[in-house]
Amino acid sequence: MFDVKTVEIEWGGKTLKLETGRIARQADAAVLATYGETVVLCAVTAAKSVKDGQDFFPLTVHYQEKYSAAGRIPGGFFKRERGATEKETLTSRLIDRPVRPLFPEGFYNEINVIAQVLSFDGESEPDIVAMIAASAALTLSGVPFMGPIGAARVGYKDGEYSLNPSMDEVKSGDLDLVVAATYDAVMMVESEAKELSEDVMLGGVVFAHNEIKKVVDAIIDLAEKAAKDPWTIAAQDDLGDLKKKLKTLIGKDIAAAYKLTDKSARSNALNAARDKAKASFAEQGLSPQAVMAGIKLTKKLEAEIVRGAILKDGQRIDGRKTTEIRPIEAIVGFLPRTHGSALFTRGETQSICTTTLGTKDAEQMIDGLTGLSYERFLLHYNFPPYSVGEVGRFGAPGRREVGHGKLAWRALHPVLPTKDEFPYTIRVLSDITESNGSSSMATVCGGSLSMMDAGVPLARPVSGIAMGLILEGKDFTVLSDILGDEDHLGDMDFKVAGTSEGITTMQMDIKVAGITEEIMRVALAQAKDGRTHILGEMAKALDSTRTELSAHAPRIESIQIDKSKIRDVIGTGGKVIREIVAETGAKVDIDDEGLIKISSSDIAQIEAAKKWILGIVQEAEVGKIYDGKVVNIVDFGAFVNFMGGKDGLVHVSEMRNERVEKPTDVVSEGQDVKVKVLEIDPRGKVRLSMRVVDQETGAELEDTRPAREPREGRGDRGDRGDRGPRGDRGPRRDGGGGGDRNRRGPRRDGGGSAGNGGGNDDDGGDIGLPSFITQD
Repeated sequence: MFDVKTVEIEWGGKTLKLETGRIARQADAAVLATYGETVVLCAVTAAKSVKDGQDFFPLTVHYQEKYSAAGRIPGGFFKRERGATEKETLTSRLIDRPVRPLFPEGFYNEINVIAQVLSFDGESEPDIVAMIAASAALTLSGVPFMGPIGAARVGYKDGEYSLNPSMDEVKSGDLDLVVAATYDAVMMVESEAKELSEDVMLGGVVFAHNEIKKVVDAIIDLAEKAAKDPWTIAAQDDLGDLKKKLKTLIGKDIAAAYKLTDKSARSNALNAARDKAKASFAEQGLSPQAVMAGIKLTKKLEAEIVRGAILKDGQRIDGRKTTEIRPIEAIVGFLPRTHGSALFTRGETQSICTTTLGTKDAEQMIDGLTGLSYERFLLHYNFPPYSVGEVGRFGAPGRREVGHGKLAWRALHPVLPTKDEFPYTIRVLSDITESNGSSSMATVCGGSLSMMDAGVPLARPVSGIAMGLILEGKDFTVLSDILGDEDHLGDMDFKVAGTSEGITTMQMDIKVAGITEEIMRVALAQAKDGRTHILGEMAKALDSTRTELSAHAPRIESIQIDKSKIRDVIGTGGKVIREIVAETGAKVDIDDEGLIKISSSDIAQIEAAKKWILGIVQEAEVGKIYDGKVVNIVDFGAFVNFMGGKDGLVHVSEMRNERVEKPTDVVSEGQDVKVKVLEIDPRGKVRLSMRVVDQETGAELEDTRPAREPREGRGDRGDRGDRGPRGDRGPRRDGGGGGDRNRRGPRRDGGGSAGNGGGNDDDGGDIGLPSFITQD
């Protein structure tokens, strides 16, 4: 029933298995890729015809993670997979970028690539498996795909590279590098690194390429067993004569346009040349297909002129040398109410970057295959159409904006302080206001400056640069700080960001299959010089992190308490912590380890909450004086709250040195008082005194109360007579206290020795003897 074909290889310590012929047989090709216990299904379908007038290649890649793959049910109200998450969008781009250049020019049939994660083992990210499955499916489908490609992830720790490390190994290592390549050439690089050298980064790419060749061989083995017949592609018309006419007609106009350094002036001149060509096409009565071909030839002619000038004369579009960086202006503190801001301008590329600091409750909750996780560093990139002088859609971010934002995130993430060092949630927002060249690298520079302006203690400032390549045969030129047109007309988009100590991210997209190790080495060295120059320009605005946070930023103070005290701070049903927040106005977060974070933009609120919490968790000290507040008055004294969470009794006899008839003669509820701790009994009950403390200054006073004279002996009271044994006597009230109990009559509840203020709490110990009860 099924004509199943499979190949297997041992790769990176696990078995990689590729299978076709069992699932999704109505697609043009479908491959089930298994690596360990991670399984990804990728299906490819292609339209058999091209829509009339279509002049672009509509390749669409969708990557989707099924929650069932990890044995989970999606969180939230809708219990099903919905729109693409950020990770799914980024992985879709990861698949798209290396395969798109491998389709022939002029192929415009729509192709749909859908990769779905069906099983996830929790160890290795499924993105690499999805890339391999997509490459294999395209190779089997028969479409004109000049692959296959393979992909690999590389880690680096203790001077050793590792192939396809687990997620935990990636987190603990110094490198997360993803490489896609054909058998002969690297096509794409994506990475995050902890300030590694150019040699280490290049070594990782070479290591990955060598391992990828094994995967490419496996896909070719599968194709030999199961590939469909290749599509027949219509031969391209010979447009040599038309190309010569165009060159004669507008060649000089295009060459003159590309000598204009201003982007707007250059665009106007190029549009005028293109309109001239279109008018010529109309006069000749060419068919719509011929007109479309002529437009394509116009773009080719532009590329030839620009590339030839660079290779032959080293003449760039804006007149710069190949290693020259455009003028840079950096301004910090650009916006008055943000926590940190920077305006970074490099030539005709500009970004407004702002940094906002938040508390723990501002962290982003992420629900994915690995379960719930929280991210404290957010970077969002926006690219409005006015930044390139165009009219276009303005709204939710697209795939490109998500990808560019993540690239800048990877560049800045390695230099952030730890959560313990800086317990804030950090959000960087980049709004691109002009673009002609890499706006993602402008985001890196502006984002670094805005965080430093906000007081985020970065390990070091980070700068970024975009490199280009012009390659003709064995001749090549690497361009520093490329313009938008140099990107479109060149062969490589190579972005490198890092500090003075090393690279933090490297991203490369290749448009031709011929990038060698030598070219990459030259590009990395040239990029290092460019990054160093940009760091110098950034330092003119701000060379180190500000020592003070913005007045508008929240302050966060941390307290570590004993775990056994957590319940006291939270209270029953959260009553205590809610009261602290309501009364002080500060935010209070407490984790399971007893780490408390108090946050507010008002220092006074933080101090009030801190004092309250310390009062709850700290123990009172006998002999120490505290500020307190009267919270309850009873007949025999007043209860005073001190240290924020402690209550003690000031007996009426400890209010003044002279006799006090009623506590209300001295204190009232809500009154602030100063008290000294006289005694703490074994159960934590506290006896306080006001009379030995100056209520104005809080200084301790000398105890002027005369010492009580010793009582005279009672003498011999004779026999008990016929009073009978004690058991024959009437009941005694609970609470009998000091003195010779065998010789005293009934006592009221709460009784105790008048000399010492009473006994224990159950029998009125702390509350002492009411004034209306006298001793014998």
